[in-house]
Amino acid sequence: MNQHAVLYDNECPLCTFQMKVLTWLDWRNTLALVPLSDPRAQQIAPQLTREDLLEAIHCVTPEGRIHRGARAIRFLGLRLPLLVPVALFLWIPGVIILAEIIYRWVSRRRLLFSRLFGCKDACAILPARKREQDKLA
Repeated sequence: MNQHAVLYDNECPLCTFQMKVLTWLDWRNTLALVPLSDPRAQQIAPQLTREDLLEAIHCVTPEGRIHRGARAIRFLGLRLPLLVPVALFLWIPGVIILAEIIYRWVSRRRLLFSRLFGCKDACAILPARKREQDKLA
């Protein structure tokens, strides 16, 4: 695989919505979005447990390097033109530490946020861009 694999919880409406947004931001098709229910997820990152994968988004590079949580967002942001400002902000010294704390806080409450913000309904409104490398729910 010569793309960066993004492993995400496809049972979480908020996570699924974010992946649908990524399909539209990934103009150069550098990402392969892989839901945790897909058997490829375990093959891509066999060293990660299911619990690890459910705690945060993970990006696995073609070389096998793993980026997790806010660090995955920073890594992906440098590869998606519209997210470069976010990625650069996350490179300011100390910001990534705060971003990781916020990411963990949101991640633990993501199903609550999904209900509050109506992510399930929003997912129905925003279609995923159909791409060969993705299997979006």
